[in-house]
Amino acid sequence: MFHKNIKLVLTALIIGLGIWQFTEGNIGNGIMYILLSSVFVFLYFKNELILLAFLRLRKQDFPGAKKWLDRIKNPEAALVRKQQGYYNYLHGLMVSQTNMNQAEKYFKKAIQLGLSMNADLAMAKLNLAGIAMTKRRKREAQMLLTEAKKLDKHNMLTDQIKMMKQQMKKI
Repeated sequence: MFHKNIKLVLTALIIGLGIWQFTEGNIGNGIMYILLSSVFVFLYFKNELILLAFLRLRKQDFPGAKKWLDRIKNPEAALVRKQQGYYNYLHGLMVSQTNMNQAEKYFKKAIQLGLSMNADLAMAKLNLAGIAMTKRRKREAQMLLTEAKKLDKHNMLTDQIKMMKQQMKKI
């Protein structure tokens, strides 16, 4: 909702208010202001609109997730680099149902910008491998599948990777 720089300014102001409360002898108020400022620090690194879009996506509500993502007007200015990666990742997941070319662009940009979790990066590479496979680019799909397998530390995507490899043998 707030621009990333506004979040930092609010954090600094609230911390200043907390320090002022400490000097006045109101220790409880000072602690509360310091805790309140930690909310803005958290929201600086994890954008609230992207979190709400993730919640909608978990419920398979694609129009609802798109609505939350569309509220971010200028992602390059309003989001930190990793948040821009997740912004593109979420757009890629939603668009992959209808438009493969646009989904490929979103996933490639998300990988380029970076995702903080290896499971998300593995999922993006797995989706890219599926897109490459549908476009008959077998070598690229194979490379992306091996990268996704390396990134999948908790073996959450092993079934999907095995299924993709079996489908690739048929091509």
